[in-house]
Amino acid sequence: MAMFRKRSGSWQALVKRKVLGQIGRTFDTKADAEAWARQVETEVDRKTYVDRSESENTTLGEAIERYQNEITPLKKGARQEISKIRNIKSSFLSKMSLASIRGKDIAEYRDFRLKSVSNGTVRHELVIISHLFNIATKEWGLAGLENPVSKVRIPRIPQGRDRRLLPGELERIDQASESLFLSKIVRFALETAMRQSEIAGMDWNMVNIKKKTLTLGETKNGERRIVPLSKDAIDILSGLPRNINGMVWNLTSHAISVAFRRAVTRARQTYIHEMFSAKKKPDAKYLLDLNFHDLRHEATSRFFEMGLATEKVMTITGHKTYQMLKRYTHLKPENLADELDLLKQQHSRNP
Repeated sequence: MAMFRKRSGSWQALVKRKVLGQIGRTFDTKADAEAWARQVETEVDRKTYVDRSESENTTLGEAIERYQNEITPLKKGARQEISKIRNIKSSFLSKMSLASIRGKDIAEYRDFRLKSVSNGTVRHELVIISHLFNIATKEWGLAGLENPVSKVRIPRIPQGRDRRLLPGELERIDQASESLFLSKIVRFALETAMRQSEIAGMDWNMVNIKKKTLTLGETKNGERRIVPLSKDAIDILSGLPRNINGMVWNLTSHAISVAFRRAVTRARQTYIHEMFSAKKKPDAKYLLDLNFHDLRHEATSRFFEMGLATEKVMTITGHKTYQMLKRYTHLKPENLADELDLLKQQHSRNP
């Protein structure tokens, strides 16, 4: 028989068996203590009992600290993962033992986070927690653990953005920019479909003007990529001053993002003022919901509209599969209509 004792507002359950000796655990309520004792006694009787003492004495906060020190540094996106781990550490989950965390706790964490961050962010955080439980079981030898993340619904990744540049937006952003290089960076992004972080990390050793190429040694997908440089891209690079440190732009990814966002905001304000002065209704979508990464969408779509084959676009952008590429590609229907008309004319001339 199990014994139960109330101590300092909590309940201690003690189970004594010949094969185990005495094991105990403390709970907030007597009901939880009784449920745990019944489970242990049943497992002992069925000879399926597993000693969970280490799992019960290790909090998720302690485990994720070890995970951050041992596992995270091995990942390519270590810096980004650390920021997500910081959010997990500050949650109520971090104070719970690994053995006590259930699917309902993960669901509560998920729903709480979804109130303030995107589906994608919550999804990434749950992936980290899930991997932590797998590592704790398979590599750290913590017994009796079930992965609680496998018991809950994971937020779906939203469909790819379909934001394309509207007529005149690019020019207005150029005019509103207070950065010496933002205009050139924006146009370079549209010529190459490179990511913001890839552009920020460019140094002159990557650039081969003679071959018209730029070599990225390590990209988001972990592979080397050679980006072809158009004449306009070459002209942009050729007009840049050289920095002592060898960097092409000498700006961080964050600085580029901030400069772009501020330029878009100022451009929108100027546009609103012009519309009110002209007594016209402003377009609710013009110069809104636009970020730097949308330039990669725009560039990729332009490549297709110029007639480049899928394989060639994938070579430029670095996407591994067409499904991945499709999320970044949104063709303008009016351009497709013009192409259809042209194909029909060619077909009528050559039936």
